[in-house]
Amino acid sequence: MAKQKGIIKLDGTIGDITFYKSQDGYLAREKGGVSGDRIANDPNFQRTRENGEEFGRAGKAGKLLRNSIRAMLQNASDSKMVSRLTQKMVEVIQADATNPRGQRNVIDGEAELLEGFEFNITGKLGTTLYAPYTSTIDRVAGTLAVSIPSFVPLNMIAAPGGSTHFKIVSAGAEVDFENETFVVATSETAVLPWDVTATALINLSNAVTANSTHPLFLALGIEFYQEVNGQMYPLKNGAYNALALVKVSGS
Repeated sequence: MAKQKGIIKLDGTIGDITFYKSQDGYLAREKGGVSGDRIANDPNFQRTRENGEEFGRAGKAGKLLRNSIRAMLQNASDSKMVSRLTQKMVEVIQADATNPRGQRNVIDGEAELLEGFEFNITGKLGTTLYAPYTSTIDRVAGTLAVSIPSFVPLNMIAAPGGSTHFKIVSAGAEVDFENETFVVATSETAVLPWDVTATALINLSNAVTANSTHPLFLALGIEFYQEVNGQMYPLKNGAYNALALVKVSGS
């Protein structure tokens, strides 16, 4: 793969070279490669088939997790989040020490590797919210909760320019990767002023199925607003909102 240089940018195919536009700019690549039939049947491509099966499984698992917290992702995600999450899911699957290559899966892998995953690179939770918090997952009770002691927003939140207010949001998701279903609960604070007034204690609790045997995911995020004539407007369509997985329980 090569980047196109020059004033004129091409889009299409000339001879064996395909020119196209991507998120990384205008690129060019040579046509060719191994036929799909050979990859599917040639013993020499056994590893390729195994990798492909696991990559496909990772993509499907990532989509299911995204769907479980889709309402929150609409306000906090970057353009490459899907590919980043898929790659992380590949790591989860590769940690499966039970099944042979090609049959490894998320259920027998290490879902805890997803803990700390940031859904929005342009607005990371780790560099936005500096107030200390505790995150807990009570599998028996089926509760996923975040507790944030009182803090001064102006000191503990790195808000983007133009912000006047913010809201803390949370979601707890129980994901059944085998049957492709999920249970999700969300909670949030009121819209709070970004100033020197200390907040009250914040407790956000999300209830899913008690005694669940499925992986549980706790997400925490922050959304920014600008007040204009008494109305609250999402800041830059959520480009700097943060959302991350702060706690994960695989089983």
